Amino acid sequence: MENDGNGNVGVPEAVVIDATMVDMGGGTAGCPLAATLSQNYSVLLLERGGVPFTNRNVSFLSNFHLTLADTSDESASQYFVSTDGVFNARARVLGGGSAINAGFYTRAGTSYVKRAGWDAKLVNESYPWVEKQVAHQPIFEPWQRAVRDGLVEAGIAPNNGFTYDHLYGTKVGGTIFDKYGRRHTSAELLASANAQNLDVLIHARAQKLVFDTTGKKPRAVGVIFKDEYGTQHKAVISRRRKSEIIVTCGAIGSPQLLLLSGIGPRSDLEKMNISVVHDNKFVGKNISDNPLNTVFVPFNRPVKQSLIETVGITKMGVYIEASSGFSQSSDSIHCHHGLASAEIGQLSTIPPKRRTQEAIEAFKRNKKDLPHEAFHGGFILAKLAHPKSRGQLILNNTNVDENPIITFNYFSHPKDLQQCVRGMRVVEKLVKSKPFVDFTNHDEATFEKLLNMSVTANVNMIPRHTNDTKSLKQFCRDTVISIWHYHGGCHVGQVVNKDYIVSGVHRLRVIDGSTFDLSPGTNPQATVMMLGRYMGVKILRDRLGTSAGV
Repeated sequence: MENDGNGNVGVPEAVVIDATMVDMGGGTAGCPLAATLSQNYSVLLLERGGVPFTNRNVSFLSNFHLTLADTSDESASQYFVSTDGVFNARARVLGGGSAINAGFYTRAGTSYVKRAGWDAKLVNESYPWVEKQVAHQPIFEPWQRAVRDGLVEAGIAPNNGFTYDHLYGTKVGGTIFDKYGRRHTSAELLASANAQNLDVLIHARAQKLVFDTTGKKPRAVGVIFKDEYGTQHKAVISRRRKSEIIVTCGAIGSPQLLLLSGIGPRSDLEKMNISVVHDNKFVGKNISDNPLNTVFVPFNRPVKQSLIETVGITKMGVYIEASSGFSQSSDSIHCHHGLASAEIGQLSTIPPKRRTQEAIEAFKRNKKDLPHEAFHGGFILAKLAHPKSRGQLILNNTNVDENPIITFNYFSHPKDLQQCVRGMRVVEKLVKSKPFVDFTNHDEATFEKLLNMSVTANVNMIPRHTNDTKSLKQFCRDTVISIWHYHGGCHVGQVVNKDYIVSGVHRLRVIDGSTFDLSPGTNPQATVMMLGRYMGVKILRDRLGTSAGV
């Protein structure tokens, strides 16, 4: 595309939209950010997906698994597989990850806040702003109670009760599902916006950023996007000095968009024939995903569905959590959760190299004889808190709608493997604890038997080994799955500065999980929502002082 120096590019445009702020990505961070900035500025929020409010698969806990199982182009969840052979998902809906996740709401620890260099006072103002609108105390069914009591008996003490705070020991965290099982996503935070100043466009797929390159440093001036019919448009920011574009496309989407826009490693961009706007070797690099390993625990009776509510926060760098349940009919029973799946676990009968998406769909259509009892169970989850293994994200092509090539290199760092083994030892203590045994009535089940069932229930494309249940290290490697807490690719100090301004260019920021070096808390969504509010307030106060009114 040719640039005349004023941000005007040679593309057909149906509409040119002018705004003071353009927020690209109506996700977990983008919604609170847009709502906050709209108090004082005109804001255009672009979201590539649709709205969550009329989608029952998004709105209700009981249908949680159905969004993840939907791999159509219209799904709120975009499926991808990393080169490691691990299935994963990214959001494609207003509300972002908060619309497709397991709903757990819990804050980052005070040490994390300090390490990030955030203003603790503003952080402690921003979390409650979010919580008043979307967070709830879970109902806390007997299964979760058994897990809590078992964790305490297993040594993950003390029992900290219900709290949003990140505390060593065992606790019950919050949830974005209310008592009726209805989800409250970050999209609901838009209700706090100044409606006069906010425009939200859905099905608006950002193609690339537009820069004015005539000055000493490139200056972001707009974005090219397509609507749901494929018609191309351009949104531009006003010429006022404080106008800017903020990218909030998530840990996959934000580095991908920067690369497509010419910000990234020169060699990677030139391979794709992308004009280099700013050479930055760190874009898309050092990404990480918290590896998850789970143990399937069968029950001899139905148990009400529950997602993550209880967590054991150990001092060894592992978090222990649990999920359970089934849906109302054998045709829709899933324990998938993106975490583990008793149903899709049966796919282990299909050789890994033949586990194409078509094979998966065919299998699900043809499965008629899966026993109902297979879904009377729960999963114990062991998640590494701060993995040292790092990977990268590179472009597969220049089509923004297609996933980039993503590698996480799970357990490539030996300390990660050591921590996983320690975590599985805690899980073993948990399943042997009296509260847990009393609930499951499976005292005769050895841990090795549970591991053997779990090898089947954990689905990935990694070949299995015969010693999976004998060697915990091998079990960790072979059964690793994702809990969707991937992060990095636009790190602070490498791609953005402490104010999340992209280095090497003017008027451009990235504010989302791609800036994290470590995943905050036991689940990042509370902190990502907090960060959107936090940075919105900070930007307004830095510019307007007390007159900002926030």
